[in-house]
Amino acid sequence: MRILALGGPGAMGAVAVRLAAQMPGVDEIVVADRDRVAAERLCRQLADAPVPVSAAQVDVTDVAALRALLEPADLVVNTVGPYYRFGLPVLRAAIAAGTHYIDICDDWEPTVQMLDLDENARAAGVCAVIGMGASPGVSNLLAATAAAELDSVRDAYTAWPVDGGERDGGDVLLGPDGRPSAAAVHWMLQSSGKICTVHAGELTFQRPLRPIELSLPHGRRGVAYSIGHPEPITLQRTLGLTGDAVNLMVIRPQTLAYLDVLRRDIDRRRLTHEAAAMQFAKPNMVRYLRSLPHYRRSKGPGTLPPFFAAVSGTRCGRDSMVLAHLDLPGLEGFFGDMARATGIPLALGISQIIDGTAQRPGVHPPDAVIDCQRFFKELDRHLDRSADRPLVVVEREERA
Repeated sequence: MRILALGGPGAMGAVAVRLAAQMPGVDEIVVADRDRVAAERLCRQLADAPVPVSAAQVDVTDVAALRALLEPADLVVNTVGPYYRFGLPVLRAAIAAGTHYIDICDDWEPTVQMLDLDENARAAGVCAVIGMGASPGVSNLLAATAAAELDSVRDAYTAWPVDGGERDGGDVLLGPDGRPSAAAVHWMLQSSGKICTVHAGELTFQRPLRPIELSLPHGRRGVAYSIGHPEPITLQRTLGLTGDAVNLMVIRPQTLAYLDVLRRDIDRRRLTHEAAAMQFAKPNMVRYLRSLPHYRRSKGPGTLPPFFAAVSGTRCGRDSMVLAHLDLPGLEGFFGDMARATGIPLALGISQIIDGTAQRPGVHPPDAVIDCQRFFKELDRHLDRSADRPLVVVEREERA
């Protein structure tokens, strides 16, 4: 299979490309980017790979140039962000070229638009898997694993850690040039305005950073906070939810309080998303002081796991709650390295498209086509774990 890696030299794309170059079934990889020098650098680093890895320069907004690269490819791996700008047009181009597609889209708005291309992809015989990273991605597969324990599903919550790791937040929030990273700007966008969640089984729009108090199996209790993400939208479709679905941040009260000050200033048009991202990376004392009253009122994550999916519903006629989380020491540190935390799941998704496991025509979220058990077994082999226990811990509790 010939792979086209758009944005391949980027941090997350490069992790996936390195792993894909070692996969059975891969015949060639073309690393394409607006920055040809970066693409060539990655190719030189992979000079000893068992398959040819070559570089190409492309601006994905150049429709003709993009089509010329897509037509000879069997699978395009799209890590060009932000997805609210580049997700939909690249997927459209892939479908028109008859090229299978996978990405790490974590924006809910283009997720809705890309899912609407499902019939087009089916007609073209194209398989598109969207959001195959950490969150979304691993989070979807944890939710599917938890839901498999139930006969019917009511609510679904997915959560990921914001702080608590060993890495300096500035490493993730600022790029090499000292400007806010695309991920940081995306975070500010999804922390402001209105976000799409699920209430009573229907899509609805609410403000972000709402507190959600959770009581999970084995006495795990705490508060996490809502954020704009694709999981509620896609899980509503795949799990047949009748209740609520929200994507959540497991976040310290002091971090949440400062983020909420930025949210209010963005919504009042006092800050752009880019300026807010810079303010988050390098906190402003005035805004910090404004956040103190909210900090004193905010509740923390308590004993919630840092990264999990919790699904409620019925089993054998009884109300139940199922928690699925990862048994990984230093989990916050792993998710602090977003290149690995996102790039490794992406590569594992690529492998299931290559061998046909996930190659079903249409536009799909990960949990619709990815084999969960195989995915987590393969993920375990890429992590620094010495435990003999399964990577995924599933805990179920009946509710009165």
